[in-house]
Amino acid sequence: MRQLKVLVSGASIAGPALALWLARYGADVTVVERWPEPRTGGQLVDLRGVSRQVIRRMGVEDDVRAASEDNYGLSFVDGRGRTKGTIRSDQFGGDGPVAEIEILRDSLSRVLHERSRERVEYRFADRITSVREEGPKVRVEFESAGAESFDAVVGADGLHSELRGMLFGPESSHVRHLGTYVSFWTARNHLGLKDWTTLHSEPGRTIGMRSILGNAKVMAFLTFRAGPPSYDWRDVDAQKRIVRARGYGMGWEAAALLSQIETAPDFYFDTCSQVSLPAWSAGRVGLVGDAAYCASPLSGHGATIATVGAYVLAGELARTPDDVPGAFSRYEAALRPWVGRIQRSAPGQGRVMTPHTSRGIAIRNGVTRLAGLLPGKQLLLRNQVRMSHAILLDDYPRHLAGAARP
Repeated sequence: MRQLKVLVSGASIAGPALALWLARYGADVTVVERWPEPRTGGQLVDLRGVSRQVIRRMGVEDDVRAASEDNYGLSFVDGRGRTKGTIRSDQFGGDGPVAEIEILRDSLSRVLHERSRERVEYRFADRITSVREEGPKVRVEFESAGAESFDAVVGADGLHSELRGMLFGPESSHVRHLGTYVSFWTARNHLGLKDWTTLHSEPGRTIGMRSILGNAKVMAFLTFRAGPPSYDWRDVDAQKRIVRARGYGMGWEAAALLSQIETAPDFYFDTCSQVSLPAWSAGRVGLVGDAAYCASPLSGHGATIATVGAYVLAGELARTPDDVPGAFSRYEAALRPWVGRIQRSAPGQGRVMTPHTSRGIAIRNGVTRLAGLLPGKQLLLRNQVRMSHAILLDDYPRHLAGAARP
């Protein structure tokens, strides 16, 4: 592989994964991140289906599994804490409602950063302010570091991608709100949950807690149904007020969980939205992960498509380093049908997580009670399980063995 000089914007999951693969193929990689250090906090993410092949080929599977959170199942409870339905992780295999690998976002990011930082230059506390193609190069201006030229630039900067805005215009033109909002924050494990998730739903809203960090803490979460956003996604104080107001008056343990929002070190709130673009690249500048094709947390596949997308994009760039636009096009052609299928599944998942009505909650809980008893229980999740595996991966590390370094 001719040594490509590549800039990646974003150091969460897709960015460090892409950087690690490209560095192994011989590229000169820089990752720029606007935060001053690797970001902490964030929700639990799942690695499903083919993404487990990717982390295995990447050589980080053992590290990822060691950092993952055990979860033996989940229960739906009523306002008095009485169990109304339970799903165990061993009922449906590794790609059911409870995934085989569940890991905190910052834990996965940390694994990828640690494995890549000796080969990749990380620039924290900086951001791209402009990109412009100049012949076979892309001239990039930074907020702090002046200007520099690269062979390729990739945005891995999430749902609210600044680089995507430079390429394709304002967020409102390609981000679709799915009618659900979600918030996460770390809280005390005052119920003593052990490797378990418990949820309570009321019409249009669901609150829950999932034990994490060896059961020392829980990841509390609230989802609710509402119309298009009217807040500034950067105004954390306003977001906290919204979450407290939307959760106010709920039964079960809602008051205890909501009371800890102010002191939580890792509060997160956003819409459940999807990104839909006519193309994932323009010339020598492209996008990967949520920046290109966010499927929303409702899909349960965000980290999966981010890691697979990084794998495919790195492989295609390594395959034709002298044709960066062609590599971007092949990457998109390989992934778009699969990503589209995952995106289409998300609205239905939202209705299950946060039913509109009491009747909807009762039906969901009833199905949950019966699911593990049905002889054909695997049929209930056939589409979801198939979807997690519904892409054939090229074995880039083997085909590019002359370039790759373990």
